Amino acid sequence: MAASTNDSSPLLSDINGDDFRPESKLLGKFGVALEHNVTRKLQIRGNFLSRNPNDVENDVVVIFVVAFDTKSGNIVEWCLPDDNDLDGVEFKSMPSGAHTTVSDFTYFKMDNLYGLSCFAKMSVDSEAERGARMKSVGLLSTSYTNLYRHMPFLESQVRQQLETPGKYEGLEAFFHDHKSLLPATFNDGPHQRRASEADSGVSVISSPKSDHVLPHMRITHPAGCFGQFINFFGENIFTLWKYVLLRRRVLFFSPPPIGVVCFRVYCACTLGQYEVELETSPELKPYFYINIADIDSVESEVSYVACTTEKIFQEKKTLYDVFINNQDITTHIPRLRDIAKINKMDREKFNFLNNQRCAQMFRAQETGDDEVDDDHLFSTFFMEQNNHIFQTLLDVSKSVDKSLTSEHMKDMGLDPVGDRQFLMELLELYGIDVILMVDNPCCPT
Repeated sequence: MAASTNDSSPLLSDINGDDFRPESKLLGKFGVALEHNVTRKLQIRGNFLSRNPNDVENDVVVIFVVAFDTKSGNIVEWCLPDDNDLDGVEFKSMPSGAHTTVSDFTYFKMDNLYGLSCFAKMSVDSEAERGARMKSVGLLSTSYTNLYRHMPFLESQVRQQLETPGKYEGLEAFFHDHKSLLPATFNDGPHQRRASEADSGVSVISSPKSDHVLPHMRITHPAGCFGQFINFFGENIFTLWKYVLLRRRVLFFSPPPIGVVCFRVYCACTLGQYEVELETSPELKPYFYINIADIDSVESEVSYVACTTEKIFQEKKTLYDVFINNQDITTHIPRLRDIAKINKMDREKFNFLNNQRCAQMFRAQETGDDEVDDDHLFSTFFMEQNNHIFQTLLDVSKSVDKSLTSEHMKDMGLDPVGDRQFLMELLELYGIDVILMVDNPCCPT
């Protein structure tokens, strides 16, 4: 069933009032009692959920202005510090096709730093500028999780740069207020930093029994982002979830504006988070916006999530495993095609998620709470779903016969037939030793 093309379409299902009761079957097999887990997560991860705009770390490494020059194309007009190598930032902060929009924003990755830029176009009575002035104001940071908090400033500054070009005092003051105190690992320059928590934009949970660390993305995106993401993809959110959990190379395509698609990259990464300690834990890398200059970088990656405005990427199938054009999720890899088929358990999970959202809204109305945190509900659902799958697989791998049955599959919220290929890929990727006892019919549903 195709999802609505309207991002703001309601993520609701028609359920009667009895379903809102805590003792109802609403929490079902997918909930490891999700209602209670939401509360637990709020308590444990409350420090990750702060959206106080004043709570911004000093995380700015570089600030810059990019302009479109009718003779030279995109150019870096100004930057601070002025001794940084920003080669390529002029095309990341002003993506291909940006001239077709009035305003936009872009998240991107440059080596081990993350960037956010705001673009705007203004009509001018100037033959030299061909009637339009286009600029982007952006910054580079050690982490992407706080970048959106700088967006209002960047939006105001790009408008100011259009109206009064060449005045950089506000940008200079902002940089000195928010500049990052770089650690020693930046000795070779801002683009040579080693991989660390700040680089990937994740917080790290370490096990007291080992040195192994597990990634968990900090949920600091703008409110409503995750809810709109799920509204947009509908049931297909579970196809995307499987590909992300399998750490495939996922590429979103969209013509400008590209800003909202950058948020989809972020939310897609959130689908694949878990807290169970595994011997093999493949890294998930958000690249955000990429262009043809990034081909060499992504070609060497075994896993990433990114977006682009350049349709030529669709023809370069060696660069991606999964291509997403609007709501159309496709793969050119034969063994992964069955994973794209929506099955019965996917629909049940989606209906369960809808019902949870309805129940939360009902409770909010009863208590007089005006704010419903959809994002937290959704992200917690996928975290708990992933935890439950991996914990079950680990438990089975430690059993005497290591037999994984259809009942195990159902308990994990997976379809014994439709999700067989997904599970086989998952076991191989994460190196979990179990014997799959589920039948493999010649005509899976």
